[in-house]
Amino acid sequence: MRILIIEDDPDILGNMAHHLESRGYIVDCASDGMRGYRLAEQDNFDLIVLDLMLPRLDGYDLCRKLRKEAELDTPIIMVTARDTLDDRLHGFDAGADDYLVKPFALAELSARIKALLHRARGGMQHRVLRVGDLELDLDTRRLSRAGEALRLPPAPLQLLTLLMRASPAVVHRARLEEALWRDSPPDSDSLRTHIHQIRQVIDKPYPEPLLHTVHGIGYQMRSTDAR
Repeated sequence: MRILIIEDDPDILGNMAHHLESRGYIVDCASDGMRGYRLAEQDNFDLIVLDLMLPRLDGYDLCRKLRKEAELDTPIIMVTARDTLDDRLHGFDAGADDYLVKPFALAELSARIKALLHRARGGMQHRVLRVGDLELDLDTRRLSRAGEALRLPPAPLQLLTLLMRASPAVVHRARLEEALWRDSPPDSDSLRTHIHQIRQVIDKPYPEPLLHTVHGIGYQMRSTDAR
């Protein structure tokens, strides 16, 4: 499950991201409203955690833009120190699904996220990404190709998820680096190492490669039928 956190306090942002990642979520982050809007509009998130006091675009206006302009129905949890009834009603009116007052326990945040995701799924079947004969169950994280179960470490699996969501579009190298390391990518060529791991697992044992390098740009997941 993929979560976007939009929060300008680096300590709060780091604590939330670490807590949710430790529980198996894939977490993307933004520290201002405009960047948060672009990420939410471009990518497919399962849930958004949204602070209200943001630079460039506050949480109320951002929530309205996501609902009206981007037409997103992604569950949104607002987190803020504003705790009056009017503040909460304003948040729900802007399109929030839940409202959590700071300071809050991280365990409560994850419990609310779990409840919202459960309601959003509505008891439906697990969602599965497919590229050719490669399948990734987004809920169980089960990866398989041609019916054979495969295993990847967390970082390569996070990259593969992003690539499969975007398929057959090309994902820029910078976007992949940002997904793993945010604003501090390592000096070494760690991304290439992770891509190599993915290829060894999903492509090397099979006749048709699914992961393709687009030189000078990034990487692409596609099958022969998608050409």
